[in-house]
Amino acid sequence: MSTLDVLVPDIGDFTDVPVAEILVAVGDAVAAEDPLVVLESDKSSMEIPAPEAGTVKDIKVAVGDAVSEGSALVVLEVESAVAADPSEGTVPPEVEVESPAAPAKGTVPSDADLHAPVLVLGSGPGGYAAAFRAADLGLEVVMVERHAILGGVCLNVGCIPSKALLHVAKVIAEAETAGAHGVSFDKPEIDLDALREWKGSVVSKLTGGLQQMAKGRKVQVVQGEARFTGPNLLSVLTPEGETTTISFDHVIVAAGSRSVRLPGVPHDDPRVMDSTGALELADVPERLLVVGGGIIGLEMATVYDALGSRVTVVELADGLIPGADRDLVKPLAKRIGGRYAAIHLGTRVESIEAAEDGLHATFSGDVEDATFDRVLVAVGRIPNGASLGLEAAGVHVDERGFVPVDDRRRTNIQHIYAIGDVAGGPMLAHKATADGHVAAEVIAGHDAVFEPRGIPSVAYTDPEVAWVGLTETEAAERDVAFEKSVFPWSASGRALAIDGADGVTKLLRDPETGRVLGAGIVGPSAGDLIAEPGFALEMGADVADLGLTIHAHPTLSETIMLAAEIADGTITDLPNKVAMRAAKKAKA
Repeated sequence: MSTLDVLVPDIGDFTDVPVAEILVAVGDAVAAEDPLVVLESDKSSMEIPAPEAGTVKDIKVAVGDAVSEGSALVVLEVESAVAADPSEGTVPPEVEVESPAAPAKGTVPSDADLHAPVLVLGSGPGGYAAAFRAADLGLEVVMVERHAILGGVCLNVGCIPSKALLHVAKVIAEAETAGAHGVSFDKPEIDLDALREWKGSVVSKLTGGLQQMAKGRKVQVVQGEARFTGPNLLSVLTPEGETTTISFDHVIVAAGSRSVRLPGVPHDDPRVMDSTGALELADVPERLLVVGGGIIGLEMATVYDALGSRVTVVELADGLIPGADRDLVKPLAKRIGGRYAAIHLGTRVESIEAAEDGLHATFSGDVEDATFDRVLVAVGRIPNGASLGLEAAGVHVDERGFVPVDDRRRTNIQHIYAIGDVAGGPMLAHKATADGHVAAEVIAGHDAVFEPRGIPSVAYTDPEVAWVGLTETEAAERDVAFEKSVFPWSASGRALAIDGADGVTKLLRDPETGRVLGAGIVGPSAGDLIAEPGFALEMGADVADLGLTIHAHPTLSETIMLAAEIADGTITDLPNKVAMRAAKKAKA
C-alpha cells in the first residue's frame, strides 16, 4: 500500500478559492471518480474527484480554507500510487470510449502551427457543448473563438443578458399590478449604471465558468478570426495581427449568426440599434421604434416599455410572432396593445432618416410618419456560413449562408460538421447544444443522430408564449389531422392568484393513436411549463398519460393535466362536454 496526495487541479485564473464542502471522512473507502471536496468560487462550484480507488487516510483542509492550484486536499491510501504533477492536479483514470471515427481522408498538413484531432469553430452554446462533449469522450479538442470571452452571442449579448433585463421588467410590471390588490409602490427609480453592472455580473458568472470548464477539460482555446484554407487546414488571424495555422482531423463549425440589416436604415447612426446594442442600455429613449414583431423585438420592447419608453412596434406580417398560433399570441397582443404607443401590423418601414431632433421614419400604407429617439431593428438573423472560406474546404454553402447537414450533422465533406444557427433549422441555443452533442458523439464513433420530435420555442414576453411540436398553423399547411383540447387559465386558482387568468394551455393529439403531437402555452412561466408536453412528445406518450399524471395543486403545471382531461372527457374543473354529449345521446 502507498499514499497519494490529491491536489487542486488547474482551475484557470482562480486563486484562494474557498473549500465549500468536504464529502468524505478519514477511513472512508472511495472509488475512482468519487467526489471528495467541493470548491466554490464566485463563478461556479467544482467537485474534486478521487483519481483512483482507495481509503481516506488524511484530510488536509477544512471548510472555509482558501486553496489554489497544487494545494493538498486529501491523502488517499491506494494499492499503487499515481504520480501527481502539481501543474496538472490529480491525474484522472483512463476512460474507455468507443473508437473515434477514422480521420479525414486526404493529406493533413504537417507544417501547421498546431494540430487538432477535433477542432471546434465557435464557443457559443453549440460550440462549447460540442467541445466539452468531445473532450469528455476522450478526444483532444481545440476551440477557436474570435472574441476574448467564451459563450458566443447567447451568453454575452443574447439569451442571458436579455433574460436578466426581462426579470427586472417583470418585477416592475408586478409592482404596477399590485396596486389593484391593495399594495402600492412609488414609481421605480432606474439606475442604469447599476442595472448594467448587475446584468454584466450575471453574464460574467457564466462565461467565467465556461473558461474554467474549458481548462478543466484541457480544451485549448485559440482567439482570432478563422477562415478555411483547405479541407484540413484553418487560418486564424489573432488580435495581435499574427496568423496561426491549425490542421485538423475533424472540425465542427459552430459559427452562429448575425442580425439582419435593412436597406434604407442608417445603421451607422448610434441611435439605430440591433439586439446587441439594445442590451447595452445606453439610455431609456422616450420614443422607441421596434422594427420587427417577432420574439427578439417583442422581448426588447417588453424591457424598454417597463423602463419607461413609449414603444411603437412595426411588423411586416399580419400578426405578432408569426411562428406561433394566433390563440397563443392573443393574450400578449391584448396586453401590449393597451400599453404601447402603437402596433402596426402588415406594415413596412420604407425609410428612416437621421436628423438632430430624432430618427424620422416613414411607413407603408396609411400609417403616419413619426419621429423616434431610438430605433431597434429586429427582423431576424442570418447565418455566418458564407464568411468562413468553407469553399476552400469543398463544403457546400447555400445562397443564404446556411451549411446543409445530414442527421449526424455532417456536411458534404464527411469530416466537416456544422451545428447551430449556421446549419439551418430554428436558430435557438438549445437546438445548437443538441446539435453539438450529436456531432461530438459521431466523431467519437457513437451511433448518434439528430432526430428530435419537437424543439420548443419561447417568447419571454409578458405574458410568455411557448410552443413545441406541431402547431395548428403547420397542421393546416401540411393537412395533418389532429384533435385539440384547450384549458383556459381563468379556471386555474393558481393563475387567478398571480394575475395570469388570460393564459391558455393547449394540447394537440393524434385522433387515431391519442399521442401528443404538439402543445402551446401562454401565460406566466410558459417557457418552463412547455418542457412537460415536450417530454411527452419526445417519449411518444399519449395525451392520456399527461391526464393520468397527478400534478400538485394549485400549480400552473396542472393546466397541462387539465387540458389532457378535457381531451379524454374526464375533466371535473370545467363543464364536461364529452360527458354531456354522451348523456344526451343516451337519452335519445
